[in-house]
Amino acid sequence: MTDPQNPTPPPYEPPAAQPQAYQPPAYEQPAYPQSTAPAYAAPAYPSAGYDAPGAPIPGRTMGIVAFILSFFAQPVALILGIIALVQSKKAGHKNGFAVAAIIISAVLLVVGIIVAIALVAWFGSAAADLGTQLQACLDNGGVGTVEINGITMSCEELLSESGY
Repeated sequence: MTDPQNPTPPPYEPPAAQPQAYQPPAYEQPAYPQSTAPAYAAPAYPSAGYDAPGAPIPGRTMGIVAFILSFFAQPVALILGIIALVQSKKAGHKNGFAVAAIIISAVLLVVGIIVAIALVAWFGSAAADLGTQLQACLDNGGVGTVEINGITMSCEELLSESGY
């Protein structure tokens, strides 16, 4: 018999055969010709303004240029701002610089037109006043004094400064 403290080892068995490396199953060739694409392609979704990171936004540079020009050359800035905004809208992006350029250039253009009209009116009335005063001096024979915008001038001085 055997000693329970020292059992006999089991008889030697050779190791089992090594499993073979995994081989993927072989697939059949598709029935469609190789030049055509399969019919199960993923659907194309619109980008909705999410392009690749770092991709330039259409119209952004032109919008910045229009924004800078809106302080100096309003008609040019207005046109460039509108073009930049249209390009950005077509690409699905927002362009704050183009919107700001359109607003600033339009407001400054209107203010400039109003100031130009006021200056023309003021210079026109001043020229008319001067013409009236010159005519008054000529009617007096070039002697005496006249008052121009609250300033009294002699006719001799007025005629010599105006070239008569």
